[in-house]
This record gives sequence, C-alpha cells and structure tokens, in this order.
Amino acid sequence: MANAASPSPEADTASVSARNAHLLLRLAALFYDSLLVGALLIIASFAYLPLAGGDAVAPGDWLYRLYLLALAYLFLVGFWARDGRTLGLLAWRLRIVDARGRPPGLARASARFALALLSWLPAGAGYLWSLLDGERRTLHDRWAGTWLVHEPKGRR
Repeated sequence: MANAASPSPEADTASVSARNAHLLLRLAALFYDSLLVGALLIIASFAYLPLAGGDAVAPGDWLYRLYLLALAYLFLVGFWARDGRTLGLLAWRLRIVDARGRPPGLARASARFALALLSWLPAGAGYLWSLLDGERRTLHDRWAGTWLVHEPKGRR
C-alpha cells in the first residue's frame, strides 16, 4: 500500500515548501493529542458507568476497552481522513497527506491508526524508524502510504 515517492509539489494541500516532519515535532503533536484523547476518554468513562451497573469498571472489561479504542479511533481517524490533521497537528503546523498531497481518506487513515498502535512495539521502534528513514517517515506512515508534513508559517 505504501508509495515510495514523496507527495507531489503540485498537490492541493501540500505546499511546495512543505517538508516531512521530524520525530520531535511528531512527539509534540502526539502529546497534545494524547491530552485531548485522554480528556475525551475520561468523559466517555462517565457515560459508560450505567452499563457497568453504576460501579467501577471491572479490570479486564473487554467491552469497555473496545469502547475506548473505538472512541479514540473515531476522534483521530475522523480528523485525519477529513482534514489530515488533529488539533495537536494543527498546533505544530503538521498535516497528514497521501502521495497526492491530499488528506488520506478513511481507508488510509484507518490503516495508519492500526499500524501506529503497532509502531509502539517494541519500545516505539516504528517511530524511531523515522530517524533512519531518508524521508523521516515512521513505519506506520510508510506502510499506510502517508506522510506527515510540516507546513511553512502562514499556511493553516
């Protein structure tokens, strides 16, 4: 599914001067988004309590875990597929694009979500891969056919 070429300069949403984001920018945006997703999951946990009979959720409750994973998926993939960015990415002028420089769409964004989870194993190796990659792409971006580009100032 991955495309070896960088996003084309004539692409709609990726400017000619946009460049692939380095690991520290990725991690900064990930930190911002983790705060947002964490807050969303805390609020969603309160909504789940009636399903748990009003008691604390039992450790190992798979329905609860799937519920939280689905909410994180909807939040992240929804933003990625539509605009190629979450609020954390927006704050750091980052955008996820496909080979044509457009937002990745639902299929690629979904693949990126699943592969990004795997990129943390072992010890974030899929993210650290960007330090060795000539295009600074993580393994999940390479496998999903996406790029995380850093846009110049003035372009939002």
